[in-house]
Amino acid sequence: MTSLAVNSLTSATATLPTPNVSDEEVLVSNSQQLTMSDVRQQGPISYERQLGDNELSYYLPSRAIGVNDMYLHLGFKAPKSRILRRRVRAVWAILRMRHPLLASKVVMRSYEDVRFVFHPPSSAEDALAEADGVLDFRSQSKDGTYPLVGLTEQATDSDDGDRVVDFELFICAAHFIGDGMALHQFANDFFGLLGSAGSPEELEQNVADEWKQRWAHPIPSDTPALPLSSDEKLGIEKHRFRRAAGQIDFQNFLRKQIGGQAFPRRCDPVRHTIVPTTSFKEDLTKVMLKKCKAQGVSISSALFAVCNIAYARMTSREKQELPMMMYAPINIRSYFPKAAQDSYWFLAVGYFNVVLPNFMPTSSDVSETFWHRARKAKEQSSRVASSPLIKSRIRAMAIMRGKQSRLWAKEDDEKAAGTWVPPPPTTDESSAPKHPSQALTGLSLLGNLDGIYKHANFPDIKLHTLTTGSRQRHSGMLIFGYTFAGKLWISFGYDENGFDRETIDLFWGNVHAAVHEFLT
Repeated sequence: MTSLAVNSLTSATATLPTPNVSDEEVLVSNSQQLTMSDVRQQGPISYERQLGDNELSYYLPSRAIGVNDMYLHLGFKAPKSRILRRRVRAVWAILRMRHPLLASKVVMRSYEDVRFVFHPPSSAEDALAEADGVLDFRSQSKDGTYPLVGLTEQATDSDDGDRVVDFELFICAAHFIGDGMALHQFANDFFGLLGSAGSPEELEQNVADEWKQRWAHPIPSDTPALPLSSDEKLGIEKHRFRRAAGQIDFQNFLRKQIGGQAFPRRCDPVRHTIVPTTSFKEDLTKVMLKKCKAQGVSISSALFAVCNIAYARMTSREKQELPMMMYAPINIRSYFPKAAQDSYWFLAVGYFNVVLPNFMPTSSDVSETFWHRARKAKEQSSRVASSPLIKSRIRAMAIMRGKQSRLWAKEDDEKAAGTWVPPPPTTDESSAPKHPSQALTGLSLLGNLDGIYKHANFPDIKLHTLTTGSRQRHSGMLIFGYTFAGKLWISFGYDENGFDRETIDLFWGNVHAAVHEFLT
């Protein structure tokens, strides 16, 4: 479900297109025809587990065109001698053995029974060969086509191994095997291993040691070979009263999700995701951080208010009555018990919404309104994270998403087969929502990524650029905000064929204007 590629470029300024579906993704998409007996015959040892509801809600929509697939692009400078194919292959092999979901396949027997299946390498040589099979190492111009995951070098005429040149790393992974935090931790570990002083032979010895430690012998039946799903990690509430309280809380939570603002969409069968990205200089970022601290909020909370003001300023007065809702993922790893399995590659996200007014004040200072709404965003975010019922809420949301994804997947498959019959219209008014509940956009606020990337552990590798995102569905959008290399970065991933271009350009321009107006 992942591959790694290393390329050489004559320019580090090429844009990153939406990646094509890889051969492995096609295998995953077509795996419904495999049976479990077929899977076990592929190798002497295999380990498997069923996908949880949350994982399934990402897997089922991704089968056709890889919706939600994550990507990460990192630009850096390093000596040529450190970025050799043999070294990269060894590092890639080590990480694939540490994190088996990276090397697993998905087998779908039914909408209720979808499984990860992992065949461990039979030897260290096998681990290197498998890693090499999903490694692309090349030189190309800026007009070339990027692979799904790649590391790129600025081509030079010098063979001097100590010469420092520009590289770019590209990583793509299916979202149902992990999340943004796993992706960034993986990149940090990748650079930590690649930046070590060890020779290619020493790194390959590390591959042999890793294989002996992890996969030379069968894993005991009472030890999970694959990371557990978030559903399993959270467990099931056994106390009847607490379970009932959680169900009531979740229904109340849903009733409070009021959102009446949305970008006008247009229907285009061709989806094309673009990701305009802006970074702000280090000195300007310091000013922003200082200003946010003085107002008692983080950059993340301020970005909710930025999007709120940016959209409210382009909304006509008659459409400002209903509030604006924005959704955001929440990292739920801190709610899991410590486990013996040390892999961080698993999906561990929940979701919450921030609801803010959509009108602009006519008398008071707009700056006061901006910071007030930033503090309201902080309050709502903190309230979700600190709720004593957060675990039951996460469980209920996963179950709901799992049920929805199964229904939609079945409908998609029947439409593709030409057998779909639309359900009869419902006359049950009690099931209709009492208020609109649509989100304007999503915000993935990653915080300070310099806390994840331990730059001191790879001093010869200088990271300077980071762009991240996910493959959007038709008419989908997601805004990212984070600090990296001392800079604030904001990016806007959306299907440019799914929206009115002038409306989106006006909003994105308003976002930049609000950042400069209130944060600098």
